[in-house]
Amino acid sequence: MKHVSIVIVNWNGKSDTIVCLASIQKMNKEDATVDTIVVDNGSTNDSVHAIKTAHPWVRVISLSENVGFTGGNNVGITDALEHNADYVWLLNNDTVVDKNALSLLHAFEDISVGIAGSKIYFQKGHEYHKERYLKSELGKVFWYAGGVVDWANMYASHNGVDEVDVGQYDREVDTEFVTGCSCMISRKVLLSVGELDEKYYLYLEDLDYNLRTLRAKFRVVYYPLSVIWHVNAGSSGGAGNALHEYYMTRNRLLIGMRYAPIRTKLALIREACGFLSQGSAIKKRAVFDALMGKWGKRHEPKNTIS
Repeated sequence: MKHVSIVIVNWNGKSDTIVCLASIQKMNKEDATVDTIVVDNGSTNDSVHAIKTAHPWVRVISLSENVGFTGGNNVGITDALEHNADYVWLLNNDTVVDKNALSLLHAFEDISVGIAGSKIYFQKGHEYHKERYLKSELGKVFWYAGGVVDWANMYASHNGVDEVDVGQYDREVDTEFVTGCSCMISRKVLLSVGELDEKYYLYLEDLDYNLRTLRAKFRVVYYPLSVIWHVNAGSSGGAGNALHEYYMTRNRLLIGMRYAPIRTKLALIREACGFLSQGSAIKKRAVFDALMGKWGKRHEPKNTIS
């Protein structure tokens, strides 16, 4: 029997986390042993007490400070491996899992698969463009159906975003990356490739990990029989805020210089120079920190309480 450890990072997001855990509790276990680890990332509200009270079956690790998505997940991964997990499922706290979401485990029946990811919808009512959909379509709008990297411009994007599911992404396929929102990793990959790179702190660390996994000759697959719903950036305040702008600007330079072709690297340098001369204050700071090699936690998130 396979042992799956689910790792969820919480930062002041007790309401989302409690709902997520309730959905996990109802999930079919697929003849696996499953344990759930919540890593509390230095919450300043009563998240730890609330989560333990609502779900005493969960293993909660409480950290004294916010060490980011990378650091929090690494703590959970280490704990999972120490408890002999065969697979570690990284799951965002602002998700709800379908009762058959753990079918993700079946992707690993091919021993060459190292990472597998779910079909992900926007949580009903959290779609970007709610007004364009029929009421019956809400909750069936894609957030992720596989990932693709535009290497010429150094952007990673999700297949299917904003599309209504009519079966167009129902086939299991190899993909360039699995989002960290729902990312199951085999023990052999974790032991071979290592942990998430904490230089990123937040954003693009999942792409980096997938690229490292592909370089290690493991397959990365999108597995559509596993379904989850995602609120989208629930703990970081949403895409487009200062936190998102800083880390995406800085970390895009880091990942581009590591993996992109030389022409793209030169284009990124030109773009960075433009940000330094005419960009926003946040982008200027992000580029300066990248040039100075200042990685990890450099920009404080706002204190989200829920």
